[in-house]
Amino acid sequence: MGIDTLKDWINGSDSIVFFGGAGVSTASGIPDFRGKNGLNGKYNAELILSRGFFETRTEEFFDFYRAHMLYTDAKPNIVHYYLAELERKRRLNTVITQNIDGLHTKAGSKKVLEIHGSIYYNYCIRCGKSHGVEKIKNSTGVPRCECGGIIKPDVVLYGEPLDQYMIDMAHAYAQAADVLIIGGTSLNVYPAAGILESYMGKKAVIINTEETSGDKYADLVIRGDIAEVFKEL
Repeated sequence: MGIDTLKDWINGSDSIVFFGGAGVSTASGIPDFRGKNGLNGKYNAELILSRGFFETRTEEFFDFYRAHMLYTDAKPNIVHYYLAELERKRRLNTVITQNIDGLHTKAGSKKVLEIHGSIYYNYCIRCGKSHGVEKIKNSTGVPRCECGGIIKPDVVLYGEPLDQYMIDMAHAYAQAADVLIIGGTSLNVYPAAGILESYMGKKAVIINTEETSGDKYADLVIRGDIAEVFKEL
């Protein structure tokens, strides 16, 4: 069992759900988080991207955020485009992503659950006004709204809860899927990692360069870079 099996499952299904992590976007030039050369290992990003750091060392938070999280010039890669095409063919029900880069939407996917938020949505913590990504990207120091309030990225920081409605939706899609494809994620972070546990079918696929905690629950494991695997589909 391998790529040929995955091809058969995809071609024979009209109820596919994809759940992806940082490995989906590395082919677009966006570094992963926990890999060998990931942001967390280089900079202790888990600390810097935490709610506590945002509140107590706000300017340092934004210096890091602007330098390492705002890949607004990144282009979708073959994974994003392939999934968008599956949706257009009415085979893919939704994309669930841990990424905040917005590349699935750029590729043309319409049904995307961004469970960790998106760099393209920001809001004033004082008045609630929405702001685009350029407001933060083109700022220095702490970006502020016209009212004087701090503009916060609408992304889930460490120490913040995920949106429960979004998680419930993700679990519901996974539960109802015929084929569940999980790619580019180590499945180490909960509650998102529990999405695999919601799946009730017999065609769960994990594609990752390294072993994951969910491999033992999968019906098919393909070891490799997801962009390279998708080139063969």
